Amino acid sequence: MTKRILLTGADGQLGSELRQRVAMMTAAYTLHATDQAELDIADPAQIEAAIQDFAPDVLINAAAYTAVDQAESQRELAFKVNAEGPANLAKAAQQAGIRMIHVSTDYVFNGQQCRPWKADDPVAPINVYGESKLAGEQAVQRYLPDAVIIRTAWVYSRYGQNFVKTMIRLMNERDSLGIIADQIGSPTHAGRLAEILLSAVDQPEFTGICHWTDAGVASWYDFAQSIYTLGRERGLVQRDCQINPISTSDYPTPARRPAFSVMDCQRSRAQLGHARHWREQLQMMLDELKTDYDGANA
Repeated sequence: MTKRILLTGADGQLGSELRQRVAMMTAAYTLHATDQAELDIADPAQIEAAIQDFAPDVLINAAAYTAVDQAESQRELAFKVNAEGPANLAKAAQQAGIRMIHVSTDYVFNGQQCRPWKADDPVAPINVYGESKLAGEQAVQRYLPDAVIIRTAWVYSRYGQNFVKTMIRLMNERDSLGIIADQIGSPTHAGRLAEILLSAVDQPEFTGICHWTDAGVASWYDFAQSIYTLGRERGLVQRDCQINPISTSDYPTPARRPAFSVMDCQRSRAQLGHARHWREQLQMMLDELKTDYDGANA
């Protein structure tokens, strides 16, 4: 039977990848994709109306305030989107008796350990963005103890703005770049994350907090080096650019970042789907990006 999915944040990286995949699987899913203009998750009345009109089986919340540095000066807005919004969605889902899948972040951890973070490890965010996302997790669990909360990290896609596309632009503009080498995590392609969310849709017995990233670990410097090498091979980077490792202290930002945010994904990989290495995923994304660029310039 076709599953009916109500999606928030449809125009973001993850939402766009979800829409693309569901469009190829219309026999399995019926999707009502909403962006902020259509469904403001800060407005409980709009959420209630959307649920009544569409009658979903599952609600996927991919809406988020993700401007990490700006959140330090826009705390109220960050909490409105990342905490109050999920609370409103979870309360409405509880009242309607539907499942909810909520996307969260590695930034709920402080980054001060050297082994992958487990789902039940103590949380202690070190910036406003992380605090707001943790508050959202807690609100969802308060109303829906059986909700699925998937923490992810370092997300990128052919859609929207992200580290990969920013690096390609800068590499084409500058002779050298200094990239942070002492923050470690796992780059994650939004397309594979979208597939994992759909796998969770198909498994109503799967509940609770879990982690999902692509396989492997990297520093931002490692990630940038791969973007440069693979981008040059595909003609996306069209000039020489020296990539230099720098420390976090060399590049101060308004928000602190976790030094180590690699997460333990064993449960999700065992039950929701296998993980590909981040370099393999990056190659696939850059191939997509080249197709987009070639089409735009045709």
